Amino acid sequence: MGNIIRADQVGSLLRPESLLAKRRQFEAGAVSAEALREEEDQAIRDVLTLQKETGIQVVSDGEFRRAAWGSGLTSSLSGLVPSGDGGGQKARRWHGAHSDVAEETVPQHYVAAEKIGLTHSFATAEAEFLKKNASGPFKITIPSPSMFTRLFHSEISKDVYSDVNELLDDLVKLYQGEIEALHKIGVPYLQLDSLRYIDTIQAAHTGDINPADARGTLERLVEIDNRVLGSMKREGVTRGVHICRGNHRSSWGAEGSYESVAEYLLGQVDTDRFLMEFDTDRAGGFEPLRFVPKGKVVVLGLITTKVGDLEDVDYLCKRIDEATKFVPLEDLAISPQCGFASTELGNLITVDDERRKLELVVEVARKVWG
Repeated sequence: MGNIIRADQVGSLLRPESLLAKRRQFEAGAVSAEALREEEDQAIRDVLTLQKETGIQVVSDGEFRRAAWGSGLTSSLSGLVPSGDGGGQKARRWHGAHSDVAEETVPQHYVAAEKIGLTHSFATAEAEFLKKNASGPFKITIPSPSMFTRLFHSEISKDVYSDVNELLDDLVKLYQGEIEALHKIGVPYLQLDSLRYIDTIQAAHTGDINPADARGTLERLVEIDNRVLGSMKREGVTRGVHICRGNHRSSWGAEGSYESVAEYLLGQVDTDRFLMEFDTDRAGGFEPLRFVPKGKVVVLGLITTKVGDLEDVDYLCKRIDEATKFVPLEDLAISPQCGFASTELGNLITVDDERRKLELVVEVARKVWG
């Protein structure tokens, strides 16, 4: 399949019950941090074996050391306190057949009450373990810094930050130090995950903003993310941005075509790969991909992680062929549309379903790209 990763994945994987049980014991004070780390280590070794057996071209630790996809960062920050209102934002509403389950298990939000700092690295321990244990290329996933406008609360944060931009500037500096440490370890694939871009798409879709104004809502977010993506740029390092539509307990958070943001977002975000969700008609068609600059790879998230039913191989190949009307085949790849467990309880499918989905990614990639 050449040097370009054609069979990709977003990153999170289903946690084994033994790991979830050990984490609950740790939270209750019944076991030590060392005992929890040993359980995590073994679970990650097992899931690395699973991924190797599927043939997927890039592996992850499944985000097994995190309670949720973004909690690796928030759990490492000092200066935060819990907030029941999502940092001044409305709680994200979940949709789909299991939305009631999703609404019952929404993670806690935190906001800045003091100047933020790092109590410990938020990704280097993950990277060091993967460096020693992965048998091939691996990725480290990091929440997009633009996600963390929610850390600013107009009442709680006002005594330490004049506005959200001042907070984000501090956050970017922390990110840049972390990225430098990941470069020293030798991480070959770094990925930012963001829901903030899709919030703009959703607002345009529902009519809350005029689609013509979508660019204005994105400019600061893109500028923040690009500062981090720029620090990721190194010879031999692949940089990806996953544009997420929400993924929690087999539910989703947003819908709408990429069209309202495509020209600006795809043209301005400084990444090598866009991982985009196209598993349902909620995302619209492939037409917005006409704005992807030549040479950048679009990873088509055609395989859903929300249900266990397998997509048809020929159907997936046909979808890839449709996408080539807008992006050359050599600039395309395939993946599941999102992770399998963006939060630790995971989507409502089985580990066997997860394995078959990853195997399907590989099967289609081999059929299309050889």
